[in-house]
Amino acid sequence: MIKYIKYSFFHIMGLFAAVVILLGGSFITSGLIITLIIFIGGDLLLGDDHSTPDFSHPQLLTWQLWLAFPLLCFIVFAAVWQFAETDLFTFGQWVQNQLAIDILSSRGHSSRVEFVLCIFLTGFYIGLIGTITAHELTHRTADPISLLIGRWLLAFSFDTSFSVEHVYGHHRYVSTIDDPATAPRGRNVYAHILISTYKGNVSAWKIEKKRLQKNNRTVFSIHNRLLRGYSMSIVLFAAIYWLAGATSLILLAAAGLWGKSLLEIVNYMEHYGIVRDPKTRVEPRHSWNSTKRVSSWAMFNLTRHSHHHAKASVPFHELQPMANSPEMISGYLGTVLVAMIPPLWHKLMTPKVLDWDKNYASREEQKLIDVANQKSGLDAFSQKAVLP
Repeated sequence: MIKYIKYSFFHIMGLFAAVVILLGGSFITSGLIITLIIFIGGDLLLGDDHSTPDFSHPQLLTWQLWLAFPLLCFIVFAAVWQFAETDLFTFGQWVQNQLAIDILSSRGHSSRVEFVLCIFLTGFYIGLIGTITAHELTHRTADPISLLIGRWLLAFSFDTSFSVEHVYGHHRYVSTIDDPATAPRGRNVYAHILISTYKGNVSAWKIEKKRLQKNNRTVFSIHNRLLRGYSMSIVLFAAIYWLAGATSLILLAAAGLWGKSLLEIVNYMEHYGIVRDPKTRVEPRHSWNSTKRVSSWAMFNLTRHSHHHAKASVPFHELQPMANSPEMISGYLGTVLVAMIPPLWHKLMTPKVLDWDKNYASREEQKLIDVANQKSGLDAFSQKAVLP
């Protein structure tokens, strides 16, 4: 049973976030600090998880994924309620009457700093509970319920196009110059957030246009998955404005953009600097991997990214740790923080990329490596001798 329960760590952390946001004030600051300590410290202290258990009841895991939607709604409601113009749905009064907990006294009295920290905390969970779960669900293209839930989760970060570009674009072109999500050597993460977002949407439109034309459908119609996805975000944020006012709308919109940025940071660190001959199939060596325990439990094995890209149809609970794959700097949140400091990122990652060139690249990829090194703008790459 523990093998099922461990993935509930995801839900426990989400409920924790909702509670500290509802309590408001300094609880928001403490909640963000505790979240960072648990995720980063947990990976450092608890080490790696190489287990590959068999699951007799995989539907239980699917239900855990589906629970992400009501959980994210609750977290978002907590943030919206905390900064709304009124006690939405008299929720605070209900909590006070039923649980004898006074959350009304702190509502609306958080400082500007705590407002900003609430954006970061809410956006973090939009990325964790929204995007990461949606990543797994939107890969299940034969399951309409999972697809629908996944797309609604993505609507919180304005990123329903991910369900098209990631599945049908990124997985086809990963680690090549045609993949918007693969960061070339020398690019910093902040440039990548903007470039990948723009090119990812352009790619999604090309994919969707081709699909519609193949089925004799017009691009601007109800059959367009991108237009339907954009409308989901519009409906969601319009409802927030109508219910809670401008302040809550600003908070949630900023949190959604931060959640989207987190996705692009994760894309950045999962494939940075790796090259692939587009004529060859995707192999585990074409992605940076991690087996850190806390990250794996909280992210439904997204950490086992090497196997995921080698076999994208494999559900998360069947992904293998791929011990011989290239390894990230640390667990996911720790690596995210490193990526956000470009000088530190390049100092730690450049040796890893050079090691990848030596120990993982095929002969055909050596030529691509030389071109990538010359374009990088970094001395450690551009002065590298041409490989035979």
